[in-house]
Amino acid sequence: MANTNSPTRALIEGRAALIVIDIQASTFIDASEVRSIDNMPGYRDHMLNARGAIDAARAAGIPVIFIQEVHRPDMVDFGRELDGDEDVHCLEDNPTTAIAVQEMDFRPDDYLIRKRRYSAFFGTDFEILLRGLKVDTLLLVGGLTDVCVHYTFVDGHQSDYFCRIIEDCVAGSSLEAHEASLRAMEYLQTGARRSLDEVITAMQDI
Repeated sequence: MANTNSPTRALIEGRAALIVIDIQASTFIDASEVRSIDNMPGYRDHMLNARGAIDAARAAGIPVIFIQEVHRPDMVDFGRELDGDEDVHCLEDNPTTAIAVQEMDFRPDDYLIRKRRYSAFFGTDFEILLRGLKVDTLLLVGGLTDVCVHYTFVDGHQSDYFCRIIEDCVAGSSLEAHEASLRAMEYLQTGARRSLDEVITAMQDI
């Protein structure tokens, strides 16, 4: 049964930060049909759309926080991550693991959080940074919708942040998994699913 008492929330509540999850060089370098992680059709274009959100956030004075998945070359920190569909990926000594600097306009003074697990919160100083920036709303872009974006959203939700997914700027391992995760996140926070145009308008109104 739907919660009829759910309060109406603004797209941006309080102070926002744009969280750019795992948009790394491999997205734009690896043109092979077989990848270490499956990508849905149109994945690359959705990642390129994130640049519009980054540019708008910078113009509005909203902090941009880049999240980068990295693993040690000896693979000691993969844990159970290789027990599923994913093959070895994001090794520290591989150039394709770097943030997509040119495509995302990554700058030396940008905030960068490196993670060893799917969630940006797990085992990192992400939440310390958010508290220092006095952030209330997380605007999420990147990939995968059904993995790192979803798990970061859930941990943000459980830490009482307002979480918004910019649908044009996230993509999953498959269309089915992408859509299922969007529905699951909307279930947790009504109004979580937003378009890039909506978010840019909200940024401009701050």
